[in-house]
Amino acid sequence: MPLYEYRCQECDHGFELLVRERTTFECPACRGQKLEKQLSVFAVGADGRGGRAPSAMGPCGSCGHPDGPGSCSVN
Repeated sequence: MPLYEYRCQECDHGFELLVRERTTFECPACRGQKLEKQLSVFAVGADGRGGRAPSAMGPCGSCGHPDGPGSCSVN
């Protein structure tokens, strides 16, 4: 079941809609049906240097050293 972003052309309300087989395509704010599908983007953690963010690297939350936080030279 995909999740899409829409903007209502009648009231300019932006919202997400989980699309199922019987989904009613209407604005939750004004019940308008003139919707514009938005370009959806997703966020990925990064450290700004092209690498992964520390929280996304591994089990210890910093560098991913298997022995846990403070076990490597990164901290």
